[in-house]
Parts: sequence; C-alpha cells; structure tokens
Amino acid sequence: MKNGNRLLKVGVIGGSITALCCFTPVLVWLFAALGISALVGYLDYVLLAVLAVFLVVLLIGFIQR
Repeated sequence: MKNGNRLLKVGVIGGSITALCCFTPVLVWLFAALGISALVGYLDYVLLAVLAVFLVVLLIGFIQR
C-alpha cells in the first residue's frame, strides 16, 4: 500500500511540473536567461516523453493503490 501511494504522489507531482513546463513558456524563459536558447527546439521531444513516463507512473500507482 505504501509503494502505491508513493508512486501516485510522484506521478502527480512530476506530471504537473512537466505539464507546466510543457504547456507554458517557463523553460523557454529559463533557457533564454541561461543563454542556451539553441536547445529550445528539442524541448518538445524531451518534455512529451517525460510527461508520458510520469503519466504511466501515475497509472501504476493508481492501480496498486
């Protein structure tokens, strides 16, 4: 039971942070401030994959709970 709750918590927190970075220009502003704006074009590939991973973790935690 404890492992399911932990996975659920990680899935919710990670998914919400990733969704915030994916659908708002938070990381674009951060990359511009750091001077690495050339990497902005690759953010969609990375963020969508990370979001999918966190949603799978959320689903597994929900099933185990």
